[in-house]
Amino acid sequence: MFEIFDMTGTFAFAVSGALVALNKRMDTFGIFIIAFVTAVGGGTLRDVLIGKTPVSWMTDLLNVYIIFGATVFTILFRNYLKYLSKSLFLFDTIGLGVFTLLGIKAGLSVEISAVACVGLGTMTGSFGGVIRDILCNEIPVIFRKEVYATACILGGVFYFVAQYLGANTLVIDIGTALTVILVRLLAVKFRLQLPVVYKN
Repeated sequence: MFEIFDMTGTFAFAVSGALVALNKRMDTFGIFIIAFVTAVGGGTLRDVLIGKTPVSWMTDLLNVYIIFGATVFTILFRNYLKYLSKSLFLFDTIGLGVFTLLGIKAGLSVEISAVACVGLGTMTGSFGGVIRDILCNEIPVIFRKEVYATACILGGVFYFVAQYLGANTLVIDIGTALTVILVRLLAVKFRLQLPVVYKN
């Protein structure tokens, strides 16, 4: 199930990156690169930090094929994607939850602290978008008002609290992903935002 969500999230992240590149009027190669870094940027950074080389997408080319397919899909159907925005948002949110969980587990596999694991989970879920925005000369969304990385952090907190309380592994995994997903969905539905400090 998580593999399916992983692939769905990868596809959705790649589409979101390709759409940004299209809006920036990039060429075909540029569109693919932005889609690629959006989908695997966070996971690549995670793998490098924990010393896992070659990084995941180099050993499992399925993600590369998914990203390529998502890029072609976006280019061909760019005029119709506006009607799928809600579905793509949902896929993106599911991917965010699953990637956060995968990042936490990657940290646990190398026996680092809980705080570092939460950081890895947040990075895996959200830093592809950060890299995308920087390459597109934009201030990353998560550094402004969006409740995005915060959802990942709350999911990570749930993981370790549930683990401390002795919950079943499956319950912890599903609960962590669902926490991220629900926080993200509720934040968008009720327009919840982090406070912004303005310069006088």
